[in-house]
Amino acid sequence: MKRYCLALDLVNDPDLIKEYEVMHQQVWPEIQNSITSAGIDAMEIYRYGNRLFMIMEVNGKFSFEKKGAMDASNEKVQEWEKLMWKYQQAIPGSKPGEKWVMMDKIFELKA
Repeated sequence: MKRYCLALDLVNDPDLIKEYEVMHQQVWPEIQNSITSAGIDAMEIYRYGNRLFMIMEVNGKFSFEKKGAMDASNEKVQEWEKLMWKYQQAIPGSKPGEKWVMMDKIFELKA
């Protein structure tokens, strides 16, 4: 199993951040299905201030290209993503239109 870690910023507004967290307590079933059907076996999102950190564990079916194509052709995913832009903003240094940015692993401890 492979793990990816990504970062994204939220709009720095306490009310919007609270709304975003509520939305993620009731993620639409179609969105959950789009995640798992793309080969993502586990996903966690953490927040510090307005910075988000996502950990994805994926199986051999997953690729970012495949997930992007699946999302582009899924109306519910497009609706969700449009709604999420109300709360999200690009992280400094990201490309125009880019949301989640891949983080580089710089340390690993294995016992």
